[in-house]
Amino acid sequence: YDINCRVRLCSTALKKEDIKGKEKELVKALYNNVPLGVGSEGSISLSDSDYKDLFLKGARWAVEKEYGSEEDLENIESNGFIKTQNDSVTKKAIERGRSQLGTLGSGNHFLEISFVDEVFDYDIAEKLGFFKGQIFAMIHTGSRGFGHQICSDYVNIILKASQKYGIKLYDRELAAAPFKSDEGESYFYAMNSAANYAFANRQILKSIVEKTFLKFFKIPPEILLMNTVYDVSHNIAKIEKHIVNGKEKKLIVHRKGATRAF
Repeated sequence: YDINCRVRLCSTALKKEDIKGKEKELVKALYNNVPLGVGSEGSISLSDSDYKDLFLKGARWAVEKEYGSEEDLENIESNGFIKTQNDSVTKKAIERGRSQLGTLGSGNHFLEISFVDEVFDYDIAEKLGFFKGQIFAMIHTGSRGFGHQICSDYVNIILKASQKYGIKLYDRELAAAPFKSDEGESYFYAMNSAANYAFANRQILKSIVEKTFLKFFKIPPEILLMNTVYDVSHNIAKIEKHIVNGKEKKLIVHRKGATRAF
């Protein structure tokens, strides 16, 4: 379970012909710079004070550390952070995530370099600055071992809470607790901290990819023009307002394998 697993799409000003014949070399350069695989470790070492700021600021923490720019934050769902509290995160999760920031991970996570093969709506494409043959980078990853550990730790906590509140379970992995219980709120804020970790992780990875492109093609940022088109989650729980039976209600909406439609 990878909290705040999501995909970020980044556009560039490069064209398909700029990369033609250099595909393998570019992939090798990215492979050398982007840590990946189970238990992979990055070059960023988090102190306890870093963790505190990271949990509260998400992607903004990464921008303040000079990974990317303010413009990136404008194109991230929730602007790259969710309100949280530090004291709900387990020590085991903190230790597991300490060295994994700035890593891609394994499983279905990926870094993809692609191009626009066909344009179907020219008006929208023009407004977005997209054109046929344009090169894009797509980053798919989340909160890494940090988020996984939070879920593992809280399964046992919520299992006990299920018994405490008399909730009948058909599967132990569907353990539940009332949202306004101590256990429910602690888990919610722990998930939010993991979400902010993931926001920062993708922000750092985007910066690594951009720097790799700049060095590989020997061009300045104003020629590459790598911009975050959007960054949206497909695995997250958020408090939202929706119309239910004609009345507006505040709900916890948990999307697993689904994204928001804005």
